[in-house]
Amino acid sequence: MDQQHKNRYLVAAATCLFLVFGLMYYYFFSAFSNSETTQYIYIDTNDNVDSVVAKLTPIAKQHSLHGFTTLMRHSQYADHIRTGRYAIKPSQGAFTVLRHIKNGIQDPINLTIPSVRTMDRLSEELGKRLMLDSTDIAKALTSQEICKKYGYDTTTIACMFIPDTYEIYWNISIDQLLDRVKKESNRFWNSKRTAQAQALKLSKNEVITLASIIDEETANNAEKPMIAGMYYNRLMLRDSKYPNGMPLQADPTIKFAWKDFDLRRIYQKLLNIKSPYNTYKNTGLPPGPIRIASIAGIDAVLNMVHHDYLYMCAKEDFSGTHNFAKTYQEHLGNANKYTAALNKRGIQ
Repeated sequence: MDQQHKNRYLVAAATCLFLVFGLMYYYFFSAFSNSETTQYIYIDTNDNVDSVVAKLTPIAKQHSLHGFTTLMRHSQYADHIRTGRYAIKPSQGAFTVLRHIKNGIQDPINLTIPSVRTMDRLSEELGKRLMLDSTDIAKALTSQEICKKYGYDTTTIACMFIPDTYEIYWNISIDQLLDRVKKESNRFWNSKRTAQAQALKLSKNEVITLASIIDEETANNAEKPMIAGMYYNRLMLRDSKYPNGMPLQADPTIKFAWKDFDLRRIYQKLLNIKSPYNTYKNTGLPPGPIRIASIAGIDAVLNMVHHDYLYMCAKEDFSGTHNFAKTYQEHLGNANKYTAALNKRGIQ
């Protein structure tokens, strides 16, 4: 074979190799996604190879999806389906996408613990954000055995949830979730906050329970330390009239006892409910929080303003702030102004 023929064969071989590598790149390594931004797919326990492909179809370029299914058939992916939240980045090819979802290389989510009023609502909100079923979450939070494992009971388990944002995996298990929440609670209660609670002679649960009441009283974070100081004065008051402390008489606890959070006015007939959360009938704090307390509320208790006020009433201008009073007589004057404002607006 002369040199000319050899050159032709070499050119033909090189062309074939170029085409082979070009096709491999085109199907397996070129950009898989049809979007210029990162897309996500969620694979759960009910998924199979067909449903995974169906979830990828709206995201993928047609040739890349063909490459993905080819790789999938030859990789035994059907036997290695892993749940999780997987990022499909613009630069990734079908080979990388399959490698990630097959090996469980997922991207975490930013989970924000919501400051909600009930454990049912907490379970519902977490269920929306995680692969977990809200019913299973609710069962765990109402299980005395599980709550005891973390040092709480079903009335105080809300104390473990600090409403912050945490990076976790979407397919986290219930045990892993609760372990993480407990870890974050321990981190939140650093030496400074722990010492502040001890100085007030309050347990961590009591601090959070009081904070939950204050959060219900106002959304004005600037005023929360003042309200904390007032309720603390009632808790600590000891005299002939209140040998066990003055009742908190906190209207939000009445709403919680009735499980009616839309109440606009608290009438006398509502104060007779038999409930440990009725702070008009019972002295001291209720048995647990009446919502997931905010960080601002917790820190307001720990950094409360120390003053002599024993009473407060919402201001008649509906600004969301309060008039404070040292005597009951002064408080009645504030209450009358607020009642008149309610009546004027026709609020029942």
